Amino acid sequence: MSVTGRIIERAVQLNALTTPPRVPPRNGHGAAEAAAPAYTPTGVRVPRFRGDDYCSEIVSTRQTFVEEYAGTTLHHVRWHSFDPHLASGNCEHFTGVAQIPLGIAGPMHIEGEHARGDFLVPLATTEGTLVASYNRGMHTLNASGGARCTIMEDAMQRAPVFVFADARRGREFIEFVHANFPQVAQMAETTSNVARLLEIEAYSANRMVYLRFDFHTGDAAGQNMVTKATYAGCKWLLRHFPGVERFYLESNLATDKKPSRINTLRTRGKRVTAEAVIPRDVLHQRMRVWPEQIVYHNQVANVGALLSGAMSNGLHCANAIAAMFIATGQDVANVAEASAALAHTELTTGDDLYISVTIPSLIVATFGGGTALPTQRECLEVMGCFGRGKVRKFAEIVAGTVLAGELSLACAISSHEWVSSHERYGRNRDEKKAPTQPRLPVGVNGHGHVISNGPNANGHGAGVQVGPIDLTMQQGR
Repeated sequence: MSVTGRIIERAVQLNALTTPPRVPPRNGHGAAEAAAPAYTPTGVRVPRFRGDDYCSEIVSTRQTFVEEYAGTTLHHVRWHSFDPHLASGNCEHFTGVAQIPLGIAGPMHIEGEHARGDFLVPLATTEGTLVASYNRGMHTLNASGGARCTIMEDAMQRAPVFVFADARRGREFIEFVHANFPQVAQMAETTSNVARLLEIEAYSANRMVYLRFDFHTGDAAGQNMVTKATYAGCKWLLRHFPGVERFYLESNLATDKKPSRINTLRTRGKRVTAEAVIPRDVLHQRMRVWPEQIVYHNQVANVGALLSGAMSNGLHCANAIAAMFIATGQDVANVAEASAALAHTELTTGDDLYISVTIPSLIVATFGGGTALPTQRECLEVMGCFGRGKVRKFAEIVAGTVLAGELSLACAISSHEWVSSHERYGRNRDEKKAPTQPRLPVGVNGHGHVISNGPNANGHGAGVQVGPIDLTMQQGR
């Protein structure tokens, strides 16, 4: 039997384990649409249990399914060090893990209102030179007293839209919303112990009224939290204000996971600024450039950003944010908003370099979402940022890291060392010769025996005792 035939046969066998087929989509009038498919369906779909979809049996079944369907072998994807049930609520159809190299930069000195002291920063990346560049920027900041970080604003939005018969009725609706803010806030806040409605912005166009509900969301990023809360507030408005012809819970004015002017001005998440003054001698000794060179290049680059229509005049703010987001379990798609940063340099009266960066829309969390996954939690704990009451501390560390990267790259460009540094640290053009079998995670049990987390003789991944080791030598290393 062919590979395709075996896959189809296997899919039929697994049919009892999977959910029923989807109901055909319906149009606005409720009639089933019968559009002709673009291709003939094979009947193959990713297997899953209706009950416990994270048990070892179904995970193994999916791994085998992928290998047979794709004609490849998951040597590394299949091995993971945590219980798949921990991924419930974070990842459907759990099949394995994508391991990303993790580098540590720092320590970096932060002078913030919530983060004060020296911090190691975990960066998950596949881009050569990135960790080295941030590490260089951090040590230059340290030699200059560290990064001073300040959170200016903090709010998360959802933006519904209401359609009326005409603009005049829309204006009356805006007046009604502002006059009844306490009642709307009361209804919205019943959905959460954390969400607090701060403001409702109103914008009108034609016969539509766009509202932006601004919430405080504690230590969670809060997108789902504010969606539920906004819906409750909107239901109260729909019950008490007649004349709404159409309503949608999201109008695209919140600009989820997209850079936008409104979020640059009004903030989505944390608005945080990191700044520092680099003494000219420190800059020249460590980076081989003078402050005047950095300031002039920044002026030229600002014109380039204007010509390109870029939402940010920073050099590579997204690099630090993406690497920290992946390491710490943030919603990585929010890099789109956070990358719209504003960089600024100038000469001080003493001819030193003042450098700063403002991130208008930094959406981060230290509680909920992916932050509790094992490796992501550990990375947050490295910075002392896991759990409640830590999100502003984390935001300040992110901003300080972004500043370190902006400083390092600006100096590399002005000193004409950008290419040579990538040639030295970032060359990776030959195909890597990975071993057929992965190197498995290893730990030590309470009896001084090495424990491998690989498969046992039955192939079920239970710990295998390898042999004793000298704990005295381990502790003395």
